[in-house]
This record gives sequence, C-alpha cells and structure tokens, in this order.
Amino acid sequence: MINLFITDIDGCLAEPFVSPDWNLLTQIRELNQASETDPSIPRLTICSGRPYPYVEAIGQLMGITLPVSFESAGLFNISNHQITTNGVFDEEAEKTISELKIWLNHEIIAKHPAMVAEFTKRMDAGLVHPNTEIINKVYPQIKRYVSENYEDVEVHYTDVSVNMVIKKNNKRAGIKSLCECAKVNPSDTAYIGDSSGDIPGLKLVGYPFAPKNASDEVKKVAEVIPYSSTRAVLEVYQRLVEINKAR
Repeated sequence: MINLFITDIDGCLAEPFVSPDWNLLTQIRELNQASETDPSIPRLTICSGRPYPYVEAIGQLMGITLPVSFESAGLFNISNHQITTNGVFDEEAEKTISELKIWLNHEIIAKHPAMVAEFTKRMDAGLVHPNTEIINKVYPQIKRYVSENYEDVEVHYTDVSVNMVIKKNNKRAGIKSLCECAKVNPSDTAYIGDSSGDIPGLKLVGYPFAPKNASDEVKKVAEVIPYSSTRAVLEVYQRLVEINKAR
C-alpha cells in the first residue's frame, strides 16, 4: 500500500506569483479529507523549501493534519503548533547560513532590482526573483562561490529562486522525518517535485513523480506526469488511489 503522498508547493501544488486553480486544489483537499476514513487513499502532506509561515498556511488550506516540512527539513506539527528542526542544524550550521545570507545581500541581492531575500528563513539562505532569466544569471555565480568556500552546503534553484542548504538538512532529511512522524516506510511513500532541491527526496521514496514543468534533471529520477503543477498533483493522487484499490 502507498500510505503517504508528499507534495512540493512551488511548481507542483501551485505556481509562484500566479493565482491558484481553486477547483483543482479543492479536489486534492477533498481526497486528503477522505483519507481519514478510506484506507485506499494515502494521507497528504508537504515538503517545501519555503519558510514556515507559508507552508503552514498552505497546509491549513489543504486540510492537512500530519506534520509538514518547511525549509526542506524543518517540521511544523499543525495539530499542536510545535516546530522542530533537524539535529544537523547546530551552531556551526547556523553560523554558515548567517555568513551566506550576508554574502547574498551584498554580492547578489543588492545588485539586482526586484530581488529579495527569503528573510523569514533560518535554516537556509535563499533569494527570490520573478524573472527566470535573472535567476539563471545569478545561479552559476552562487554555486561557484559555495563550492569554493562551503563543502557542507548544496545549492538548488527553481525558476524564481535560489537556495543554499546544509547538505544533511535537505529534502531527503525532511521526507525521512515526515515518514517517521506518519509511521510510514519511505518505500511506501510517493513524492512529487519539480526542481533540483527535490531530487534528494525523490531518490528516497518508492514512488517518485515529476510534473511536466519539472526541470530536465528531475525528470531523470522520477516518473513524469503529462500535466503541469496542480493538475499533475491531482493526477498523481488519483493514480495512487487506483494503485491501492487494485491491490
């Protein structure tokens, strides 16, 4: 049985800077609510690189009762409002992220209008820009700087963001924690992701999926769904139910 379905937010559950498709989201929410009484429907949760307030809001919107993962590996338990962080994120890791935030602000963000830091983040250093061309321009510079100075940090990007994450605090760690909370084996778990930061998590689960809009590197490690973002998430959810019923 597939007991847990985990979805990324940006590029999957919703599109950045675009009003969501409320009809599709409602269908996903209804499936999740039905999972409380129907064992053929996997329970739904989230693993996102976005900061805690955003992930909490989306989790509540989708009627999720399981913990959700923010900043790749942090956990927020919606039922009791408790936040926990991976034990890997210690004082040394926090110092590293603080240094990277300072560098980002001085060398990248200050030089590109409309670019902003994800200032509510604690466990990774990230920036956002609505223009994909700008992201593609700054990503190689950021990746080069990190590779030359911080061997314990990995750099990931989407169409609108770049994130620097402690290697042992990535989405693999986040999804592993979500599975432990739900008392589910990763091999019995499905995950859908679209960007490089999702790859560690996709390689962990038994059922990795990617929407049509995913990057080429993600498509190499996941089954590609012939739909984009929200519709792809709904398609995967419905497919998982069919697989479980057939068993």
